[in-house]
Amino acid sequence: MSGGFGRWIGLLVRRRFLVLTVVVGGLLALGGYGIGLHPHLSVSGWDDPGSESARALRVKDEAFGHNHVADVLLVFHAPAGKAVDDPEFTATVTGFLNGLPERFPDRIEKINGSYWETNTGLAVPDVFGTPDGEHAFASVAVRGRDDTEVLNNYRQIAEEFVLPGVELEVAGAQPVALALNDTMAHDQRRMELVAIPAVAVLLFFLFGGVVAAALPLIVGGLTVLGAWGVVRLLTHVMEVNSFVSPVVSMIGLGLAIDYGLFIVSRFREELAAGRPVPDAVARAVATAGRTVAFSATVVVLASGAILLFPHGFLRSFALGAMITVTLAAAVSVTVLPAMLAILGHRVDRLGCNRFHARRADIEQRNNPWGRIAGRVMRRPWLVAVPVVALLLILIAPVRDVAFGGISERFLPPDHPTRTAQQHFDELFPLRQINPVDLVVITFDTSVIGEVVERANGAPGLQAPFPAALQAQSDLGVFTTNTVVRDSYDANETIDYLRAMPTPPGTIVLVGGQPASERDSVAALLDRLPLMVVLVFLITTVLMMVAFGSIVLPLQAGFLNLLGLGSTLGVLTWIFVQGNGAGVLGFTPQPIMALVLVLIVSVIYGLSTDYQVFLLARIVEARAEGASTTEAVRAGIARTGWIITAAALVLLVVCGAFALSDLVMMQYIAVGMVTALFIDAAILRVLLVPAVMRIFGDASWWGIGKRIEMPRAGIGSDHKSPRIPVAAGRE
Repeated sequence: MSGGFGRWIGLLVRRRFLVLTVVVGGLLALGGYGIGLHPHLSVSGWDDPGSESARALRVKDEAFGHNHVADVLLVFHAPAGKAVDDPEFTATVTGFLNGLPERFPDRIEKINGSYWETNTGLAVPDVFGTPDGEHAFASVAVRGRDDTEVLNNYRQIAEEFVLPGVELEVAGAQPVALALNDTMAHDQRRMELVAIPAVAVLLFFLFGGVVAAALPLIVGGLTVLGAWGVVRLLTHVMEVNSFVSPVVSMIGLGLAIDYGLFIVSRFREELAAGRPVPDAVARAVATAGRTVAFSATVVVLASGAILLFPHGFLRSFALGAMITVTLAAAVSVTVLPAMLAILGHRVDRLGCNRFHARRADIEQRNNPWGRIAGRVMRRPWLVAVPVVALLLILIAPVRDVAFGGISERFLPPDHPTRTAQQHFDELFPLRQINPVDLVVITFDTSVIGEVVERANGAPGLQAPFPAALQAQSDLGVFTTNTVVRDSYDANETIDYLRAMPTPPGTIVLVGGQPASERDSVAALLDRLPLMVVLVFLITTVLMMVAFGSIVLPLQAGFLNLLGLGSTLGVLTWIFVQGNGAGVLGFTPQPIMALVLVLIVSVIYGLSTDYQVFLLARIVEARAEGASTTEAVRAGIARTGWIITAAALVLLVVCGAFALSDLVMMQYIAVGMVTALFIDAAILRVLLVPAVMRIFGDASWWGIGKRIEMPRAGIGSDHKSPRIPVAAGRE
């Protein structure tokens, strides 16, 4: 074996203990540093920072300070037969409210206002109480200069909003944000406690041995630990959204285990073929390791396309995914080969049966996958037409897709924070926490009334805009806000406000949560087609370089788009149209557009990953002289079991998130599970052989000189078959 790659493999074998010590030590150090990641994560990044609504928020915060009006909303319910102004009830509640800033001066700034007289807040019974006198609320300001600091302070005192003997509900922006974040953290713990043991059992049955099954898990664990440390380093230079941690862990663990599965399988096959341990390691790295590196490159570039979007959430996810997948590949081609060189034949220890190499030769062509491929290729049109029709039927619900933002409705219907917020909105409809804001910038105070009067003509307002408030620190800035009848569909209202004429020298900015969600979705939809095209071009060009064919990558791209469209159709059918809502325990609602972008990128990358593996074996068989039909059958027979195994691993890891109480995590999990099933059971087994049989020899059009793989063993004269640079992952 010659060249830099050969020297690298030789170093891994000769210096295996040094490699393990340095790399594993570094990853464990990163993992120890990353254990403290959670407090450094942000809750921001959901909005487009260049939008009008974001500009309105910045101007308002600079002029009026960070808005703490809706931080915590305490809803008090009077005892049966009494009113909220009952003297005994009043004394109990006011004592409790006055004690909050006194007991927690570092966390609570003040009581903004309430139904009752307090030491630090306004008392406005008409605003803070219901007409029947049975319900009232208080607004509590939590200290913090931004959303993340406010939430961290609230987290420290969240359990203190309890008043014995009084029925009290806790609503507001911070309780909702905390419930969403804690649910995501709980999901990550569930994955660690449920998915990892389940994957361990699955790997045991796949490999038939404890030692071999443990190796991919070690790769996955080291990858996730290292990723936590690197993501924490990122928090020093940018905001990293808290949602990144569980999703990156899910993707990183699943892919790292898959990569380990491929390399360990190839190593054991080489041992079963009679190769010495050093040669078996070299062969595994030179074939499976090369394809792992190529596949990781595809997934990293697909994730990198997300950087097209301006949202901090998506940018932090993209960087987190790119780091994690890179680490997964790096650990797979360093730590894993070193461990295999140390273990040698002991890799088969603690097994219930000996491993039998799965060879794609004449005996193996008639395994279940080979037989299915053979039957498909005998009648390719009879298979392709109904399968494509089925996928198009699955795609059809996409026409009803709707997009939205994150809210308390992502929580289960019976979650106490969600029910508290809903009760507050029902009791005090004019005090909802997601109003539409107007920010007026002018030095002519006489025009303020005219602007507000025109704004009150907007459709969909629950109440008119009140008189604008002038900033004391910036005399040219005014603001006013009101709520809309349906904050989840305020497009007509926002369109009117942004289109209304304004006096000369006056700037009117429309902001607030409804406007932020609309601007965020608009920015996503504007750039989503470009992202899809970019991902398609990147993966197609990479595959053209790897395989030397123009037709094969285009076939792969077409099939991947079919699978992606089908997955989005299933997501729409379930989560927007509400089919299965009772089983999964969610409220049908628009899909969060940010997460849809994430799903598109990851699913397309993974689909290309499996396609690369399959095509590599098909191209190898073709390069050795097989006909198109025989090459396809040999490739599918050779790779069928490992693609199925890899998909099962990811299905188990992602499926753990389907049990989430958070609908956002549910549709990520359901999307991944659906995509993996369609990919492994339909695209690779049925459509690939059908399409390639229909195209026949035209599939190889444009094929050029392929790269010869290095010799299999260090110092060996045995020549390996000529295969593409990306081929050979098994």
